[in-house]
Amino acid sequence: MMRNVLRACISILLSVELLFGAAFTGAPVRTALADVPAGDCGKYVNAFVGTGGIPWMCGMLSPAACAPFGCVRLGPDTCAAGGIAALKTNTSGYYYEHRHILGFSFGRLSGTGARDYGMFRVTPAAGRRSKPSAPAFSHAQETASPGYYAVYLPAAGALCEMTATAHTGVQRFTFRTGKDASLYLDAASTLSGCHTENAVVTADAQTRTLTAETTLFGVFTGRFGGMTAYLYAEWDADVRSVEKTDAGVWLRFGNMKDRSVTLRAGISFVSAENAKENLYSEAGALSFDEIRAQTADAWEMRLSAVRLDADENVKTVFYTALYHTMVMPTDFTDADGSYLGFDDKVHEAEGFTYRTDMSLWDTVRNVHSLYTLIAPDVQKDCVESLLCMADQGSVLPRWPMGNGYSGSMFGNPANVLFAESYLKGIPFDVRKAYDAMKTSSDGRHEGVADRDGAAEYNAYGYLPDDLGYDDSVSKTLEYSWEDAALALLADALELSDDAAYYADRAQNYRNLWDDGTKYFRPKNSDGSWGALRPRLISFIDDIFGTDIVRAYCEGSARQWRWGTTQDPDALVTLFGSKDYFARELDRFMRDAAPVRGAIDPGSGFWIGNQHDIHAPYLFNHADRADLTQKWVRWALDKRFSADADGLDGNDDGGTLSAWYVFSAMGFYPIAGSDRYWIGSPCVDGAELTLPGGRTLTVSVQNQGKKNVYVCAVTFNGEALTAPFLTHNQLANGGELVFTMTDNARACAF
Repeated sequence: MMRNVLRACISILLSVELLFGAAFTGAPVRTALADVPAGDCGKYVNAFVGTGGIPWMCGMLSPAACAPFGCVRLGPDTCAAGGIAALKTNTSGYYYEHRHILGFSFGRLSGTGARDYGMFRVTPAAGRRSKPSAPAFSHAQETASPGYYAVYLPAAGALCEMTATAHTGVQRFTFRTGKDASLYLDAASTLSGCHTENAVVTADAQTRTLTAETTLFGVFTGRFGGMTAYLYAEWDADVRSVEKTDAGVWLRFGNMKDRSVTLRAGISFVSAENAKENLYSEAGALSFDEIRAQTADAWEMRLSAVRLDADENVKTVFYTALYHTMVMPTDFTDADGSYLGFDDKVHEAEGFTYRTDMSLWDTVRNVHSLYTLIAPDVQKDCVESLLCMADQGSVLPRWPMGNGYSGSMFGNPANVLFAESYLKGIPFDVRKAYDAMKTSSDGRHEGVADRDGAAEYNAYGYLPDDLGYDDSVSKTLEYSWEDAALALLADALELSDDAAYYADRAQNYRNLWDDGTKYFRPKNSDGSWGALRPRLISFIDDIFGTDIVRAYCEGSARQWRWGTTQDPDALVTLFGSKDYFARELDRFMRDAAPVRGAIDPGSGFWIGNQHDIHAPYLFNHADRADLTQKWVRWALDKRFSADADGLDGNDDGGTLSAWYVFSAMGFYPIAGSDRYWIGSPCVDGAELTLPGGRTLTVSVQNQGKKNVYVCAVTFNGEALTAPFLTHNQLANGGELVFTMTDNARACAF
């Protein structure tokens, strides 16, 4: 019943938007695409994938122009008719079902459910206006590619193009109307549901320059007292007038028919002077087209780390996914090497790039594993940045945003990142990291990044459900996983006593295993079991204000049933037999929602959230590698597409996308370790360029839609006898050869 009501409400909302939003038609947007051809890999990126779908179940991505891992993400902020952006639409600033654009702002998070940034929005207008409007647009007059976005706005008579470097955004507005042309820069802009304070803007018509600053209070920045952003901009056309408003400025150009104005801006979170220096250092005297070409080349360099042999559709989904893994984390280091730290002081990054906006609770599951393989420079930056955050803010963050602790999600996912990075050879001060990990895991800190209920968890060996903490089961499982990562690192450092201590704590998940029901179940402080309703998903509590499923975070007991990434063999043992484990896991997979991005994901397999994203690979531990291969290929085919609703949930900093990238190539990381599972590749081959001039070649023989089973795997000519690989094998390069079949009984493992 509730599902039908929700579906009806969304249908009405979107119908109204389509009715009032699609008010015009026009020719496809004409851009300079032919002048800057996309590279061999970049041409397959569809930046609109994951920007649409059911609002809270969509990818929450944006086609904004950005450089790889850049700071500026310059793109459209959309809305429904009347300026409305409800139901968690446009959390990235953009939602594909919208038909109106408020303007173009310089920042946003990628793939999260959190609205933040959205600063310094620029809106073009034709004719005399005192306030900027939200003109309608059509997807037929819109395009995007890596580092570029363009749309034609008929009401403004303007072709709006944008490109970016790491810390600069460049906009070119070409007007097709004789009406007076204007640009409005709103220094107080932010995404809907957020606010700003102390917005100031100054502009000088003689020098054609402007500066602006604002303090952002978004979903995350508002949690740590706000964050101030600075802009310095220049434009290249004479203005008739510059008109200040309370928190913005109109640049009035007069008749600009068939002419363009280019606005070049630098962004900084340190100072206006740094914003100016960022513009001069990164953009210099380059033209719009030269900057666009430079950024396209930067994307091609990153994307070409994997050269794919596959059909056109798979290439589109693959390279779009790879692209989305490289939008965040954010380069927070200005041209002079300075950055704003977690102590609100300016520091200098020496020998690395300071990065922030890490959706760690999500990305430690696979995105950072991808970086260790094909972008170890970025992974090292992330490790060094996290150590700085711990130094300057007193404890490791779990979701660092900007210069502060967002406190989003729970636990200490940085533990997993550090352990895996060390095991995979990323160089950093491991003893310093280890000490910070222990502080987090032992609960020796009170604040936004602390373990919820650390004292109770340490005392009971689980988080009691009756002591006022939500997500008691989920947190116990995650804390156990993070302590397992600590144990692995302690062992690698030959700290035998610590290794034994944390290995013991890593078994705490067992304290919530109910052998009678074969589920992880909430337990009270007196040892009694709490209620178990396996098929209810925790969003019911959000909708009705209840606490029926409060022991599980963003999912059901069935989805958290598989939440022991660190100990899958032991999990199989808890089920009593490999056969029963495989049957239950297969039933779970079969209960996946019938469509991608469903209003109600159900209690079965849901790749759209992170707690069970690894589940198909667990069959490998029950001697049913054939079922891993079957369900991995099913997910690759049914849960990803090249459409606007092409993801099954929030991408969360590239997490869903990284799942596709790895799985398409036939292997997937066991997060927090140096091992990979073998799956079922859907490509004909791939060539990965690795550090030190090494190459990993993946060859897939007899690959096809029906040939989902692996009947043989060799690495450097030696047959694999188990469905696992190590990072050392892959990182040293070589040839991984899969031979595929349609016969499940011929599975190699």
